[in-house]
Amino acid sequence: MTDPDDLVPDAAEWDERYGATERVWSGEPNGTLVAEVDGLSPGRALDVGCGEGADAVWLASRGWRVTALDVSRVALDRAERHARKAGVEVTWRRTGLVEAGLPRGVFDLVSAQYPVLRKTTDASAEHLLLDLVAPGGTLLVVHHDVEREPDHAHEGGFEPFDPALYVLPADVAAVLGPQWRIDVDERRPRVVHGGGGAHHQLDLVLRAERLRHPAST
Repeated sequence: MTDPDDLVPDAAEWDERYGATERVWSGEPNGTLVAEVDGLSPGRALDVGCGEGADAVWLASRGWRVTALDVSRVALDRAERHARKAGVEVTWRRTGLVEAGLPRGVFDLVSAQYPVLRKTTDASAEHLLLDLVAPGGTLLVVHHDVEREPDHAHEGGFEPFDPALYVLPADVAAVLGPQWRIDVDERRPRVVHGGGGAHHQLDLVLRAERLRHPAST
């Protein structure tokens, strides 16, 4: 019989990381999410790698119907408590993105804030992020600019983060086709006042809309 944990990549590692401290992140929604999403009409949202749930709770408090994914049960338990305290409902799922089996083309917002998605030769994670967005919906992918901050690639007692191994905003931008419009593709300053990752000062931000009526080629 298959151990359920075997179906959740890196779950034990992330549970260990979250379990080592009372709280890992700041407890506040990511600033880029707030800046890029605040003006959108609420709909159905997917939070990829939700961690302790601050982004998902913020979205739900503004009327979004949120599905939030993370591989760590420890993180999701904290996220659920955060949501109860805030009086909002979120659908929490303990799974990685690729393994989640989510319906395609139904999310009005797909948010991947600093995702830990492994690159593959077929760019499966990148294509899946795109496929999940509904026509007229928004894809938001944000990551630290680790190439500009090499001294910060090693943190939390984990192995150094090698950007060549993981999906970054530029990798997602590279697979966008004519049915997409890029609204933001830039490097910007980042200010966080506490929690893990607060030392990072630069972010890479990609925001794109899936067009309802793609331009003809």
